[in-house]
Amino acid sequence: MLSRRVLSALFFVPLILAAVWFGDPWFSIVLLLVALLGAAEFYRLAAISGHQPFAFWGTAFILLFIVGARFSDPRVTDLVVSLAVIGSLIRLLLGRKDAWTAWAWTLGGVFYLGWTLSHFFWLRHLEDGVAWVIFTLLTTFAVDTCAYFFGRAFGRHHLASRLSPGKTWEGAIGGLVGGMVASLLLMLLLQPYGLSWSWAILLGFFIALFGQLGDLVESAFKRHAGVKESGWLIPGHGGMLDRLDSIVFTVVLVYYYVVWVT
Repeated sequence: MLSRRVLSALFFVPLILAAVWFGDPWFSIVLLLVALLGAAEFYRLAAISGHQPFAFWGTAFILLFIVGARFSDPRVTDLVVSLAVIGSLIRLLLGRKDAWTAWAWTLGGVFYLGWTLSHFFWLRHLEDGVAWVIFTLLTTFAVDTCAYFFGRAFGRHHLASRLSPGKTWEGAIGGLVGGMVASLLLMLLLQPYGLSWSWAILLGFFIALFGQLGDLVESAFKRHAGVKESGWLIPGHGGMLDRLDSIVFTVVLVYYYVVWVT
């Protein structure tokens, strides 16, 4: 299990970083593919839970969100939001016993994946955006890795046994420490615009906090569906949602830090 986890990371992480570095069309292709696979898993979890979301329309709007963000035009994003809300409501007119629940799950997936992942384009288009995207990804990966190994080595006290029995307070603390250390090291290596020592420590702490909260949110989805993993796409890691759960929270956090603070 551990060896597969490491080998998968050694294969996928360089590919993702290369796409960020070289930009389009590779960056757009990777983000669209990630969104598509994440949407398939999200709506599959909803179906397993006994709901029947409008998966085709939800996936289409998620991809439209990504395409709209690619052009960094707020008018396109506003249009996609309006279409997603109004279009899915019109879909209710076809009539189904669970139509309102289906609508809620459909729109939930659109915003959970489409809206959050769009921030990758917005972040990359900012000043020093390549460095900020790499900083976000690697700090988040460091949090996940440290939380995993600290939990395996020292985990004794359950963090949220109702949602994820494997999560421990010791692992969470390890993730917080790992996030702050990684943030400092990446600040020195990448030197993203406007990031000081004090802000690097604080931002690393909040990346670790929000990343682990995102992990628990996805655990709640899986617990509701009665499954252990969202999929089996990535050996040793589970499905795409199992890798996105932290990132969709942290990229939003870092984007608004850059916009509002730096």
